[in-house]
Amino acid sequence: MTKSILLPIDLNQESSWKQALPVALKMAKADDAKLHVLCVIPDYGMAVVGSFFPSDYASSAMADTEKSLTEFVKNNIPAEINAESHAQHGTIYKEILSAADDLKCDLIVMASHRPETKDYLLGPNAARVVRHAKQSVFVVRE
Repeated sequence: MTKSILLPIDLNQESSWKQALPVALKMAKADDAKLHVLCVIPDYGMAVVGSFFPSDYASSAMADTEKSLTEFVKNNIPAEINAESHAQHGTIYKEILSAADDLKCDLIVMASHRPETKDYLLGPNAARVVRHAKQSVFVVRE
């Protein structure tokens, strides 16, 4: 029985939640599980890239994301589902894994784009989460 589900999404990419959200909702409802919706703001990659952004960019981006994510949850998750939103900043797959552990999730439900030849089966973040997660991972295809 699942008690806690993590649904990582990208608010700017509908494909990250269009198919995965209904699956996560169905699973949460079936097991009366708590649904944690996570949005990760990607890091800059190289430090030199960060120097091109305003000094308050990270905090401003986090505040905007938290606001948008709260609105997303309000508009897309029925009231009978116990849901909570979480915004984090960093390397996407690492933050997903960290959140799943910190929130004591038993299951991660996430979308994966259609594979290209170089991907074979999963997108890069989904593949890393599947390989490294302590939890079960349910991958929903677009």
